[in-house]
Amino acid sequence: MSTAFDPTVSDPTVVVHPDQDVLAAAAAARLIATLADVQARKGSASVVLTGGGMGIAVLDQVRRSPARDAVDWSALDVYWGDERFVPADDDERNEKQARTALLDHVPVDEERVHAMTASDGPFGDDPDAAAAAYAEALAAAARSADTATSAAQVPSFDVLLLGLGGEGHTASLFPDTAEVREERSAVVPVRDCPKPPPTRLSLTLPAIRAAEEVWLLTAGEAKADAVALALGGADPVSLPVAGARGKQRTVWLIDRAAAGKIQPHSE
Repeated sequence: MSTAFDPTVSDPTVVVHPDQDVLAAAAAARLIATLADVQARKGSASVVLTGGGMGIAVLDQVRRSPARDAVDWSALDVYWGDERFVPADDDERNEKQARTALLDHVPVDEERVHAMTASDGPFGDDPDAAAAAYAEALAAAARSADTATSAAQVPSFDVLLLGLGGEGHTASLFPDTAEVREERSAVVPVRDCPKPPPTRLSLTLPAIRAAEEVWLLTAGEAKADAVALALGGADPVSLPVAGARGKQRTVWLIDRAAAGKIQPHSE
């Protein structure tokens, strides 16, 4: 078990849906309600988006929901947990997929949409500079809101969405890498990823743990082992998703296939 993180803190909530279509629709409804509630309390809200099939499916369901305008989209800060370091118009960009699924269809304030820099952006093909720039943008937002944490200089995100891979990666933090062990930086460049594209930018575990709520979204039998191991308290270095926890709440939103190997708690 990792010495840097105690998995017994803030036991997660696990919500199992019949299939991935129901999961996407239910997660979208939950997201709309949560963001609207936060805005009712604070006047604004923040969300960290994820890519991947399920993450984008949820955004598509938000767009289709008749309740979507319960959210004041102009009072929402949008961030990303990771990004593929490819040109801005590349179809693999998480930002491009999120815009197609949702952001281009709602009245967001573009100054509050905080995308990670593309490989053809102002820093060119330099992921180190791009990661440093995103870390500074997060730190500036945290200073402005006076919400910086000691673990990572980032805002206290209201909701942070994550997916996971079958081998246990989350965001772009892969098992047994320097990036998943990073405890000081909020954002890191990731090279030689086991799955394409090979270069990415990612929040680190300390930055993820600054979120009030972390939601883990996944479906399918191929994810069942990783889900069971994470909920069983695996070491985050060998299974990064096990280290993804919110300050107030951690919610696993999964389908029956992904839940198939969860072991019941023994008394």
